[in-house]
Amino acid sequence: MIIGHVGARKDSKGVIGKNFRDMLGKPLIDWSLDQLLAHPDVDHVLVSTDDPRIHRHAVAKGCLDMGLRPAKLATDAAAKWDVWQHAIAKAEELAGMADVFIDLDCTSPLRSVEDINGALRTFLDERPDMVMSCTEARKNPYFNLVEPDQDGYLKVSKPLADDVVARQQAPVVWEHAASTYVLDPSYLKKATGLFQGRVLPYLMPQERCLDIDTDLDFKLVEFLMKERQLG
Repeated sequence: MIIGHVGARKDSKGVIGKNFRDMLGKPLIDWSLDQLLAHPDVDHVLVSTDDPRIHRHAVAKGCLDMGLRPAKLATDAAAKWDVWQHAIAKAEELAGMADVFIDLDCTSPLRSVEDINGALRTFLDERPDMVMSCTEARKNPYFNLVEPDQDGYLKVSKPLADDVVARQQAPVVWEHAASTYVLDPSYLKKATGLFQGRVLPYLMPQERCLDIDTDLDFKLVEFLMKERQLG
């Protein structure tokens, strides 16, 4: 059984009420929620939220009624992992044992159905503990990411024995894109963080990985979504 999940807190310091804010005619959360509800391989969907309005909306659309998330999981400091563990426990309480847990970040509405399918296929083919969406990093810690030393002078974040003088010479690094995750429920239940197990990347183009964290982000993503609609 495959469980789909979307997390949506009520509050946001960057963009007030962003998870339920209108995005081209429907709440932002629905761009991700509808992808899960329409997916033929996803058996049940649930939304973890502390917002009664979002909770009612999700249940009315056909999501499992997991109630509101606890207050301790609704703060700025609450870890995504703890929210996931609470959600999988509620999902299995309501629907039975899960074989796969898929999480879509509702602030990344530019992902495509093909991205979900690709991440799920990677998980089913390779059987890691988790598949995580990634994209090509715009900066590289072996080349053009720097940090201050103890005297305040800059140095390359991850220096190598042989100097790297071009980005192409640096080891490949990817940027963690908060968009799409596929997990083994048994791993989710026993681990305490993202990188404790065997985690594989699912590579997505940068333009489908944009995450809304500011009003400018919201306007940019809305513009790109409108462009997509217009073909």
